[in-house]
Amino acid sequence: MAVISFTKVDLPYGWLGNMTPASVTYMGKEFKTSEALFQALRFEDENIRECIRTEPSPMGAKMKAKKHKESFVVEPMSEKDIENMRFCLRLKFLNPVLREKLLRTGCHDIYEDIGSRRGVRHEFWGAYKKMNNDGKIEWVGKNTMGKLLMEIRNEFYDTQTTDLP
Repeated sequence: MAVISFTKVDLPYGWLGNMTPASVTYMGKEFKTSEALFQALRFEDENIRECIRTEPSPMGAKMKAKKHKESFVVEPMSEKDIENMRFCLRLKFLNPVLREKLLRTGCHDIYEDIGSRRGVRHEFWGAYKKMNNDGKIEWVGKNTMGKLLMEIRNEFYDTQTTDLP
């Protein structure tokens, strides 16, 4: 099976990641990236959410969230966190250009390539390549982000199919 992997926004397929500059609207407010909305959804405090929302960069939004982690109401990597990520990605891919690009990935497996980064959080959302004993490349990690992207892509395919006359 052919594989599509992504890392940074400015590299091939980087648009798949949450850091890509594609705004999303939630409850009448525009967030500069799906990453900013994802981070904001971990809080109930509207002041913290607004602080994250108005941050100019997606990494800045992530750092603001980390600064307030004692106020999280959604545990990172929990089922609710995954549900929030799914929601944010669905909003992001309402953008017709991004949706079309996602559909063009076909039936390829999608991986968020965490490269040399290690740790529970990285290996939860992404995966890294490793040579197995047979000399073949295998992906190590849960790759939750890649799985969500493939799930959403399949939803779009299903919608296209059912909308046909």
